Amino acid sequence: MFLGEHQHTLDDKGRVILPARFRDRLAGGVVLAPSKDRCIDVFPRAEFERRVERMAAEVEEGTADLSDFRLFSANAYEEVPDGQGRVTVPQKLRDYAGLERELTVNGAVTSIQIWDRAAWVAYEAANEEHFATGGGR
Repeated sequence: MFLGEHQHTLDDKGRVILPARFRDRLAGGVVLAPSKDRCIDVFPRAEFERRVERMAAEVEEGTADLSDFRLFSANAYEEVPDGQGRVTVPQKLRDYAGLERELTVNGAVTSIQIWDRAAWVAYEAANEEHFATGGGR
């Protein structure tokens, strides 16, 4: 599982270092894709394939929107972490998520999320009370 909150920075080449504790599970490659929360989802390849299969089935069943599926897959990028655990975040995804230099990289159980740090702080503040009072159960 991918868990925890980690503070990282985006370098001048648009690369981010993935947390050391996640690297072994990501060494075979990752897929970076836009999240509906305006952050970047980072999936191990096998998890991305499972997600796409599930989304395709939902589109076929009529329970999911084809345009969401198209945008998700068309804006996904495959990457292989380098020897230092870095991946390049394509400019299109950096723009989509509003990524500046300071980032928060969060574990999201089956994937990782890359947030602009200020956006994550705002998201957390806006949703913390709802979480703490059991609003999402």
